[in-house]
This record gives sequence, structure tokens and C-alpha cells, in this order.
Amino acid sequence: MMKILIVSDTHGRLTNLEKVLKRTGPIDRMIHLGDVEGDEANIRTMARVPVDMVAGNNDYFSALPSEMEIDLGKHKALLTHGHHYFVSMGHEMLREEAKKRGVDIVMYGHTHRPCLERNKGLTILNPGSLSLPRQEGHEPSWIMMYIDDKGETDYNICYMNNSRRIF
Repeated sequence: MMKILIVSDTHGRLTNLEKVLKRTGPIDRMIHLGDVEGDEANIRTMARVPVDMVAGNNDYFSALPSEMEIDLGKHKALLTHGHHYFVSMGHEMLREEAKKRGVDIVMYGHTHRPCLERNKGLTILNPGSLSLPRQEGHEPSWIMMYIDDKGETDYNICYMNNSRRIF
């Protein structure tokens, strides 16, 4: 079983990421979906595992890519911050991009609101924000992704003060 921590929108505040890394225990990989604000090296050091990271709209002078495609188990994923796809207005542009690229998972940040949607063979997810959450209750959030030996995925949206299983 592979265990992947998915985070976004830390905005230069790593205290909650440090807490999450202690709480989750050993992970195999980490994905950060942007707005790291200069903390790329610190995040990689803290994680102590391979980290896939993309630039967000607040990563002005970053050398990070704006998006990337990666393989996760038997799935292909697009990582993006999401602002170029107008995610605050919905997922339609993400769905179109996923179809065009042949990916079956899209991960994004930007809205600071956790989201997990599975529909017609496409998973769209947003871990929310560890630093500046905007959903009701304003609780910092992240997603744990699990990949079993057959390459199948499972997800858990987690909150700083509790955790609930979604899929």
C-alpha cells in the first residue's frame, strides 16, 4: 500500500504541515498543489520523501512548473494549482483538460476549499488549505491518498481537528 500526502496553499506557513507530517506517520510521497511562497526547499526537507510540487498564483519568482502529469498506480494524474482553469467557477475546464490529456485524476488547489468528486471515471480533488482554509468551519485540511497493490486508489479528506472518510 502506497500512502501519499496531498496538500496545497501553505502560503509560507509550515507549522500545520509539520503537524500533519507527524500525525500521518510515514508516507511514500507528497504532492503540493501550489502557493508555497518560497518554501520549496523547506517542504522537501520536512517531507523526507519524493515531493511533486507545482507553482500557484502567489509563487511569483518560483522555478516550479505551473502543472505536471504523473503516474499514480494505474492512473495518470494532472497536478495544477487551478487558477488557469478558473476553478473558483467550477470544474468544467478541468474536465475538458482531463479528457484532452487522457488523465483520470485531476488535483488542484487555489480555492482553499477541500473537494473530492468522482464521476464517469474521473476523480477531481482539492485538499483545501493547511494555512488559510475558506470552507465552512475554516478548518485546515489535506487529503491522504492510498494506492493498493493493484493500483487502485482510495482517498481520505482529513481535517486538523478530526478526520472523516469520503471514499
